[in-house]
Amino acid sequence: MSAVAPGAGLALLRREALAEASLWRRLRLEHDRSCRELLFDRHLSFARKIANGEFRRRPAYGLERRDFEQLAIGGLLESIDRFDPMLGPPFEAFARPRIRGAISDGLARSSEAAAHFSWRKRTEAERLRSLTPSERSGDAMTQLAEIASGLALGLLAESAARLLEQQPARELDAYESLAWRELQLNMLSEMEQLPAAQRTVLQKHYLDGVEFAAIAELMNVSRGRISQLHRAGLMALRERLRYKE
Repeated sequence: MSAVAPGAGLALLRREALAEASLWRRLRLEHDRSCRELLFDRHLSFARKIANGEFRRRPAYGLERRDFEQLAIGGLLESIDRFDPMLGPPFEAFARPRIRGAISDGLARSSEAAAHFSWRKRTEAERLRSLTPSERSGDAMTQLAEIASGLALGLLAESAARLLEQQPARELDAYESLAWRELQLNMLSEMEQLPAAQRTVLQKHYLDGVEFAAIAELMNVSRGRISQLHRAGLMALRERLRYKE
């Protein structure tokens, strides 16, 4: 094993700092909106860490961990939009109290009735609305089959996301098969081949667990447009996976 050169770790840290500084410069001075998404991806795990800490520390008032994460994501997006890299403090020091504040504000607004609409229920409703045609056209059973296949693909994508979290990949258990594992891997591979906007929506929603509203804000489009991209992406995935059979 070759020895690590003295100062190599410090050089890597400096390189990361320079890369992030470049993203902030391009976002603020050149108005490059793609840098906003890259900065979001860089700091998403930071926001989730805060959310998990707050979830363990605070009364949940009926909310789930995912609800805390969505509140933290809102605070992260607001922090990215308000941060001025020229003022001195590093971004995470600037964002930490704002993310915690977003969680506090969300808990304060939460009522006993609202608490029943957990992340899972909201997400399932969003997906179903996205997959339901706005106008009746064609055979009803065909439309129903499309909705069912879209929901099933969403569940497959979620299971594939859990596969990504396993480091290293665990062995198959009694309830799984090699064919199912291959289907999960094919899902991840085919998702990468989708057009950029569809790929972003599906990856952010299914792999990163971000709600449609936050994705809409991140991409600077309407929630209706996110629903369209979600449905189009799932239908494209269905055809791609069918073609591979």
